[in-house]
Amino acid sequence: YLSYVLGVLSIAMLAISYGRASRLFQILGLGFSIVGILLFFSTNLTVWEVVPMLAGNLSLLTLLAVLPWMNSAVAAGRFDKLMQHLLRGNVRDLGQLYQRSTTAMMSLTAFLNVSSATIAQDVLVDNLKPIQKKIANKIIMMATLRGYSLALPWSPLEVLLAMGIFITGVNYATLLPWMILITVLMYGLDSLWGRLYFKQYPYPEDNHTVSHQQNNQNRSKIIQLVIALCSFLLLVIMIGNVFDLEFILTVTLLVFPFACLWALAIGRWKSFWTIGWNCWKNSMNNMDNFIVLFVTLALFTNTLNESPALLMLQDPILLVADYPILILIMIQFLFVVLSMFGVHPVATMGILSGISPMLMEILSPLSLAVSLIIGGVSTVPIGTYGLVVTITSMSLKQSPYYITYYNLSYSFVFGAIGIVLSYLLI
Repeated sequence: YLSYVLGVLSIAMLAISYGRASRLFQILGLGFSIVGILLFFSTNLTVWEVVPMLAGNLSLLTLLAVLPWMNSAVAAGRFDKLMQHLLRGNVRDLGQLYQRSTTAMMSLTAFLNVSSATIAQDVLVDNLKPIQKKIANKIIMMATLRGYSLALPWSPLEVLLAMGIFITGVNYATLLPWMILITVLMYGLDSLWGRLYFKQYPYPEDNHTVSHQQNNQNRSKIIQLVIALCSFLLLVIMIGNVFDLEFILTVTLLVFPFACLWALAIGRWKSFWTIGWNCWKNSMNNMDNFIVLFVTLALFTNTLNESPALLMLQDPILLVADYPILILIMIQFLFVVLSMFGVHPVATMGILSGISPMLMEILSPLSLAVSLIIGGVSTVPIGTYGLVVTITSMSLKQSPYYITYYNLSYSFVFGAIGIVLSYLLI
């Protein structure tokens, strides 16, 4: 009965949200719906069996609904101000500033997500005013987008990671070491490149000075942030394993109480509740894009799995079954191409979820999870019409294709590392 109620409510949510969604998500939703309905007629399903299937992705929507509370705890503790202080002064050249910017972005994105990009870009634009505009823009579009992407493979608050686990059923504790390995490797390579490439440009010494007291406060906030992040990761792993809960459910149940306890521990309960309530209301009233995407995606994937069309898709995959490296390259290629046309990596992952059981007969679930997550994350800095690239484009008044061009090599290396590791995990 509950499944039917949720299915009916999903239809109501879709009806309300479709007209309020952006044009891109309306097109995606319409496409998934049309294909799903056509596939339905080739199955033995009845309408009554399809209704509860529409609620299949509600767990992902619920996770998105609670995330603003964690962001609010960070804002209430003024950890967002930490980035402003970390990016000011005490560096000799732009190579050091690049590495510091990437590190700060990666650290705060784990909690703040897109907000960290806005904060970092505002501070860097102000700090780099004495620098030649072309060089300043280059360091901003590279450091912020790359640092942002480095937090996504392992952060339990990232929807791409949650969806990868949701599709493959891999345990988060099993996946986490590999995600951290890729992140550390990419961070090391990109930091080394940034230090060497931008080292030739000196940084104005008199731009900003940071007092000894401010340094101590920053150090204290960094320690608090690290403790909070490690505690959250440990709790997600422990609670999931002890109570045998799915990853998405574990994170969803944990976010709100953890944010409340964190706000109490740092003495910011009142501001946390004020910020959180407004943030949560605003987020809940602007989830139309994801509602349209996930409800129609549920229709598409469920009818595809029950239709003969799935057998038609098996043929080209079976042709290269003896060469799994080709399948991994094809997955990465699909993410890159669709991102160039504004298709969100979540939607691409949803398309691939329809054939995931077939893929897992050739690849291991862990290998597929790494391929999907890194495939999605690596295209974030080059997603021409993606949210973070769009924000950067507006901030710097640069073409999104220009931003994509400068991050293309980074995304290529990121994706290649994901392909190699996925192949080794087969």
